Amino acid sequence: MKISELSRLTGVSVRSLRYYEEQGILIPMRLPNGYREYHDLAVEQVNTIKFYLNLGLTIEQISGFLNCVLKNKEAFCNEILPIYEEKLQELDHQIRLLTMIRSNLIERITSIKEERTRIDGGN
Repeated sequence: MKISELSRLTGVSVRSLRYYEEQGILIPMRLPNGYREYHDLAVEQVNTIKFYLNLGLTIEQISGFLNCVLKNKEAFCNEILPIYEEKLQELDHQIRLLTMIRSNLIERITSIKEERTRIDGGN
């Protein structure tokens, strides 16, 4: 199949598919005229890439285990668990940071409303 058909079937832009190729995680065959030709299994491969991108993983992280996952179950790919654990730690850190920022904003909003009430006398 051509790149436009793969794009249509997966919902991934042609530009992204070319990027996946540049990164070495999607390798098409090349026809004599230079056009890309994708095997039917490319749809599953691109959908797998989309799945891991939606988990917040980077192309670099995905490239480290993609071939294993496409051939086996995740449980049999030793490379994936450390990446998941690292991503979870990263998310926990971001959640703590966002929680602190949220608390600071609530405190500022409350302070401003109290100041306005005190100055306006409740009007």
